Amino acid sequence: MAALKPSGFVGRITWLGVVPDRDRQLQADPVTALRASFAGPEGEAHGGLTRPACSRVKAQYPRGTEIRNTRQFSIMGAEEMAEIAERMGLPALDPALLGATMVIEGLPDFTRLPPSSRLQAAGGATLVVDMENRPCVLPGKPIEAAHPGYGRLFKTAAKGRRGITAWVEREGTFHLGEAITLHIPDQRAWTHLKEVRRA
Repeated sequence: MAALKPSGFVGRITWLGVVPDRDRQLQADPVTALRASFAGPEGEAHGGLTRPACSRVKAQYPRGTEIRNTRQFSIMGAEEMAEIAERMGLPALDPALLGATMVIEGLPDFTRLPPSSRLQAAGGATLVVDMENRPCVLPGKPIEAAHPGYGRLFKTAAKGRRGITAWVEREGTFHLGEAITLHIPDQRAWTHLKEVRRA
């Protein structure tokens, strides 16, 4: 029996980008096609097979510990991006300001996609969902530069809507406008999930 189940949900890639130098800026440069190897998107500063541990995994590793890079892609749902912009009082929000790698339209409740789900492009390139990408203050600076007075609003507005992080399972090229299908793990939720979250 297959462990991954086609969900029947098909989205569309509406934006692609790369952050060429994360020390210089978080802002991404838009592209029309994005080649992805097992080390992540080519030309992306967040790529690589490994990465230094950050605050998101501080309960597991000391900061700076070399760990597997499951955050090669930062992906957002187009519908959730529109919600963030509305909550901030903006007509729209440019994904480049958020350092996004990809924006997908048409997959509901995007930030809550189950970990280990697959996002498979029509050409075969496939990503594995790691987990929710928690909002942080870093996009505030480029947002503030483009929309003075609004940068500080992002973190709160993006809570529960920041999208997901993902890593490459099958190499290939993602294209703007390409269809992307969702496959989910065929398993029930863990019985003790609620009690662990309460702790």
